[in-house]
Amino acid sequence: MPITIPRLLPAREILEEENIFIMDEDRASQQDIRPLNILILNLMPEKEKTEAQFLRLLGNTPLQVNITFLKTATYESKNTSRYHLEQFYTTFDEVRHKRFDGMIITGAPVELIPFEEVSYWNELKEIFEWTKSNVTSTLHICWGAQAALYHHYGIGKQELPEKCSGIFAHRIFDKTEKILRGFDDVFFAPHSRHTGTSEEAILHSPDLKLLASSEEAGAFIVQSLDRKQIMVTGHLEYETDTLALEYSRDLERGLTVPVPAHYFPGDNPNQMPINCWRSHAHLFFSNWLNYYVYQETPFEWK
Repeated sequence: MPITIPRLLPAREILEEENIFIMDEDRASQQDIRPLNILILNLMPEKEKTEAQFLRLLGNTPLQVNITFLKTATYESKNTSRYHLEQFYTTFDEVRHKRFDGMIITGAPVELIPFEEVSYWNELKEIFEWTKSNVTSTLHICWGAQAALYHHYGIGKQELPEKCSGIFAHRIFDKTEKILRGFDDVFFAPHSRHTGTSEEAILHSPDLKLLASSEEAGAFIVQSLDRKQIMVTGHLEYETDTLALEYSRDLERGLTVPVPAHYFPGDNPNQMPINCWRSHAHLFFSNWLNYYVYQETPFEWK
């Protein structure tokens, strides 16, 4: 089944070229089916790139999915046109009365700022609390995962000696968890962050379960015991060249950053990276939509 997106959304052309099955609102309204309603709070600067990354993964399942993009009202993006935001995004006040089957809260380039000093932190805290009663399952990515761990469970973040960037091997701790169904014993995933989260604190939390971790990059997939809150500290949604583009951008800004680990062949930035995480990215999002959203959400919210 297709993913339903606005007819004029720029990501539409990208997805059509990749043969992702998509549908606009007009055709979707004629389908006699209960679609999943997914809300995406996009906190990333280059919102159009992030839209395509997540829509690609959400559109590759047998489920029909309606997408609503959410922006912060307390901070206006400087990297995305106002026209794009006004046409394709909504604010929390406009959806707070609604219920959603699933929600994704993306990462954000504010890792080195204390949570309370982030300009939209109070708004985000309100959204976090709202998800407890209005969303079946919420998926938090990178800084979004750190923010959720801090808000919901009191687990903070620590600045790393150097940026954690690269493709890292992960092992899983519980093969019976449905979100890991079909995963290899060892799988690879991208990380890109300046801060980390204590694996020990997660393991000692009575409300959390660590599902996957990397010896080099640390805790990766964490879930609440009721499966309503899923935290992923890396970026399964990243495209093949995303880390390369980030590395070039950091160098252009004069930053001292390591070459992304295990990414370029021979650690040579002049070589084309090879994608070794795509299949698990699709599997993860498919499992989330199926087992944590579709199988758990009511047919009609009351």
